[in-house]
Amino acid sequence: MKRTAVAVSALALLVPLSACGGDAGAGDGSTVTVTVGYQSKTINTVTAGTLLRSLGYFEKQLDALGDGVTYKVVWQDYATGAPITAQMTAGKIDIGSMGDFPLLLNAARGRQLDRPTRLVSVTGYNLRGGLNTVVTAPDSPLRSLTDLKDRKVSTSVGSAADGTLVRALQRAGLDPDEDIEKLNQQPAVGASALAAGSADALSQFVAWPGLLVHQGKAKALYDGARLNLPTFHGVTVRDDFAERRPAVLEAFLKAQTQATDYLGDHPVAAAEKVAKATGLPAEVVYLYNGAHGIATFDPAVRPELVAALKEDVAVLKSAKLTGDVDVDAFVDDRPLRKALGTDYARRLTAAPPAPRSEVWAEGETATRTFATPAGLLEHVARHPDTVRAAYVPDATTKTLWFADRAVWVADGEELLPFVAADTARAYTIAHPGARTVTYAEALERAA
Repeated sequence: MKRTAVAVSALALLVPLSACGGDAGAGDGSTVTVTVGYQSKTINTVTAGTLLRSLGYFEKQLDALGDGVTYKVVWQDYATGAPITAQMTAGKIDIGSMGDFPLLLNAARGRQLDRPTRLVSVTGYNLRGGLNTVVTAPDSPLRSLTDLKDRKVSTSVGSAADGTLVRALQRAGLDPDEDIEKLNQQPAVGASALAAGSADALSQFVAWPGLLVHQGKAKALYDGARLNLPTFHGVTVRDDFAERRPAVLEAFLKAQTQATDYLGDHPVAAAEKVAKATGLPAEVVYLYNGAHGIATFDPAVRPELVAALKEDVAVLKSAKLTGDVDVDAFVDDRPLRKALGTDYARRLTAAPPAPRSEVWAEGETATRTFATPAGLLEHVARHPDTVRAAYVPDATTKTLWFADRAVWVADGEELLPFVAADTARAYTIAHPGARTVTYAEALERAA
């Protein structure tokens, strides 16, 4: 009888299954449960989570093993990486995905509890740090990071967004421990705190800043790409599982690569799939995961990401969240190299797509790109009723942003968009004669 891999919701398990990555022998009629922890709303992990699950590629790869074992895949969804690490060190999750700072905590906690883990692939990354953003309420008088002194700032301590906040405050001359009141909150709680006025600012990771700005519930105060430091999410696996089930890990990595290629080939369709699974607006998903989105997707473990991970250790140590972490021992791309063969070298050196302005028209399954933001504005001005979403790259950081939520600067005949007012102000100071204009004025000038 043909054995098949079955995707099972963690909440729908009504009968006991074998332990995660059970040791049942191949071909003996056994069932092996593989438990994957992911963050559905952290949408730059979709190739190892939400999108991968919706496409069913992992289950298909397991079916193709032909080892006489029935595999059951259990998908467990979490808001952040911390509970995934807790479940992994308890032996209840085999494979998980999370951000760079949580990955380091995953490595440290695994060693501490004698449940070592390893980083085996990358999901979404941004080489400048644009995946994390500090936002404030739409009517907030705060104009720059220095205005956060003595204010309440919500973030998830130990997350990539927390790391961005700490570094950004330090560069602005503020002490992240003394000069602000940090609220350690889950992203949804922090968003509610910002709306209620109990937090003055929110530092969070994808997709929360873009979502709140798109909904008109926030405006960007600081674009993480101004740090010009890589940030990324990746896949971690328990050592004992990887050693006991190398074929299953290889199947996962092949499936993740398939999902990555699907996203690259069908960015609009992928955004719609993720939106349907998460309840997020597809326009927000595309901002991060689109053809020229904030996140670049490829599983290859790039040297610059590993170097950034090593620099992140110092931030976590200063916050007393961890001690030393042996990053070189934690990073292991050998399973991915084996899974991808000669294609790995190509992916490792591939350049991220160049930033472009894009318009997503109503009813269209592909976006239209423009050579300049002004060209996009001209199109939007002429087709105001057919534009579903319009995206433009920040003139300084290249972070993609919603055109109607960007801060616009007129510099002679040029129209330049910026994610945050502080970045736009830095530009106008450096370019005498340049001035900020409203979105409506930018449209009028372009038309």
